[in-house]
Amino acid sequence: MQVPGPEVAIATSGLSKRFGSHVALHELTLVVPRGEVFGFLGPNGAGKTTAVKLLTGLARPSGGEGFVLGRPLGDREARRQLGYLPELFRFQEWLTAVELLGLHAELAGVSRDDARRRIGAVLDQVGLGSRAGDQVGTFSKGMQQRLGIAQAILCRPALVILDEPTSALDPIGRRDVRDLIQRLAADGVTVFLNSHLLSEVELVCDRVAFVNEGRVVREGRVQELLAAGHELRIRARGVDRAALDALERRWRVVAHEGERLVVGVPDVEEAGAVVRCLVERDVEVLELMPERVNLEQLFLELVEGGRNGRVDVRTPDAARSQA
Repeated sequence: MQVPGPEVAIATSGLSKRFGSHVALHELTLVVPRGEVFGFLGPNGAGKTTAVKLLTGLARPSGGEGFVLGRPLGDREARRQLGYLPELFRFQEWLTAVELLGLHAELAGVSRDDARRRIGAVLDQVGLGSRAGDQVGTFSKGMQQRLGIAQAILCRPALVILDEPTSALDPIGRRDVRDLIQRLAADGVTVFLNSHLLSEVELVCDRVAFVNEGRVVREGRVQELLAAGHELRIRARGVDRAALDALERRWRVVAHEGERLVVGVPDVEEAGAVVRCLVERDVEVLELMPERVNLEQLFLELVEGGRNGRVDVRTPDAARSQA
């Protein structure tokens, strides 16, 4: 793998990690341009945290290679330009917010005068300016999450890796974090985001990759992935194997249980053709509701499809070209 150019924040090729016989990450290949907000999505145990540990130099790969900010994984100079908020973190509860951030600034080699200016600014950014002198042990879980984000951006990193940054926040806090991420991206900072809140990801990310069982199963720009199709939610009687086979010759049968039938179509204008296909096979259509696919639905389809061996790992463009 060639060293990527300055326009690339993260590049990996065949990056893998094994723990004994267990493959935690299987040949991860990604390119994340600088200034992009990139969502790395998947169920628990999919390999997301393992990937983050490799990118931050907290673990060594079993195979493949990667670069962060133009330097090999684990390189000290790259780590100095990296901000990181892990999903599970603990701060010293007896320190005040200012003292805690001062400690992190000192560890990063920031001068005291510069640290003092930065600490006040980042606490204001995350909404904790009025609690700067309070001990961390008096903070709620959501406030500690905000403090963790302040720690991640304190040293003005070129790349910020956030693992579930909104997990403990209320709707106002989630909105504030979205705004902060968008400001970081506007300033040219790359944000690599792990999150289970897919509605948040849909609002803030430029591109996403879905990972399942250690493999990337779909990757692309958010708007392209969501434009790839719609779903028809149908209530019908008499749906048999012949009717399902007829549907699957032209469309995707996403789900079928009892009278519930979900069919994936490239455009809602195909609803009439779907209904005709069912009626011609003596299916009684009782109700039909078109719905635009969102990231959560796509996520569930990919994960559940993977469990049944049906995952389509192609990009939307590639899938359409072979349709």
